[in-house]
Amino acid sequence: MSASPVPETIPRPAASSDFSIHNIPFGIFSTNSDPRLRACTAYGDYVIDLQVMHNLAFFKELDFPVDVFSQSTLNDFIALGKEKTSAVRRRIQELLKDERAFGLFFNYCAVPMEEANLHLPIFIRDYTDFYSSIEHATNVGSLFRDPKNALLPNWKRMPIGYHGRSSSIVVSGTPIKRPYGQSRPLEEGGEPQFGPSKLLDFELEMGFVIGKATKLGQRIPIAQAEDYIFGMVLFNDWSARDIQAWEYVPLGPFLGKNFASTMSPWIVTMEALEPFRVDGPVQEPAVLPYLQFSGRKNYDIHLEVIIKTDDFKATVCNSNFKYMYWNMPQQLAHHTINGCNVNIGDLYASGTISGKTKTSYGSMLELSWRGSQPLPMPDGSERKFIHDGDTVIMHGYAEKDGIRVGFGEASGKILAADPMA
Repeated sequence: MSASPVPETIPRPAASSDFSIHNIPFGIFSTNSDPRLRACTAYGDYVIDLQVMHNLAFFKELDFPVDVFSQSTLNDFIALGKEKTSAVRRRIQELLKDERAFGLFFNYCAVPMEEANLHLPIFIRDYTDFYSSIEHATNVGSLFRDPKNALLPNWKRMPIGYHGRSSSIVVSGTPIKRPYGQSRPLEEGGEPQFGPSKLLDFELEMGFVIGKATKLGQRIPIAQAEDYIFGMVLFNDWSARDIQAWEYVPLGPFLGKNFASTMSPWIVTMEALEPFRVDGPVQEPAVLPYLQFSGRKNYDIHLEVIIKTDDFKATVCNSNFKYMYWNMPQQLAHHTINGCNVNIGDLYASGTISGKTKTSYGSMLELSWRGSQPLPMPDGSERKFIHDGDTVIMHGYAEKDGIRVGFGEASGKILAADPMA
């Protein structure tokens, strides 16, 4: 039960709230007075304790295991399948519409958001990061290769990705220490430089969470791929560009990427995002049959990146998930075409999401054009890349016809690198 006074009527969220009745995301929380990790949802400025709801028999008709909401992650809940997880969401929506249920439901199950400690919502066994924004890939290719041939020959043929480091994915609000590593020698043939990264960057991404497992050797056909996607999160794939540039040939990302990634604490279900489906970019040339799909597979999700310090707060990017060239079903179908198995809780990130205009570029690498065009900040300083003390905050929401579904935020403050021993 909350330590704060409970309002006399169910407090309806403001129109600008990410957590309307149309959302009902899932997460994991604790409080200072009750440090046990357990499942929850968000409604307006409140967290709703799903274990208390279960104890009070609000889900008795759903026949759940008694401890499904008292776990430290959502993996067991997700494993129940979409039929039951969707039924939980609908039941909560029914109760929120019923003022008569307030005394028992909200009074015993709601905790003010400011009293909740939010945790990483899933155990992530495996994590894959894609490279699926054509604008981002074109920008990077233009910066590091021939602008006239920015995309490599395979880019429009398949979703490009790499297997990342799941153990360094942290929940929003976790501070990030500036990483050490090697970078290019100052002179051709010289010794590589070593020290804290000087070119620390964010990458504006979204991720999707696997809700159903497969066996080794099993493929997921593209027509069935959405059945395996439970929901989506915000994701910041922190990148040390100087470390990355020196190490990535011949095997790709390593220390420049694996030191940290930040994920939002709320998983927004695909059911909540259904009204926001849109067509994606035209894919030319035509893709191979196993990547061909029908229907709208992209989502109109507004995305924003803010840099915040003790002295200012500045929006540096406004983008949209709808720009993605390769959609989620294509990513999953390609990922498993070789028989790679997937597990509940696996995370698949989109890669940096950039649009056609400079203000929609999803990384400082692009926004400052590799440091040649610094971004002015409100205090008179400039940013080519991220400074110690900067907090990078990502927001995301979908809105249409008076319905708003948001993701909260994915934020992380950069701390100075620890001294070498």
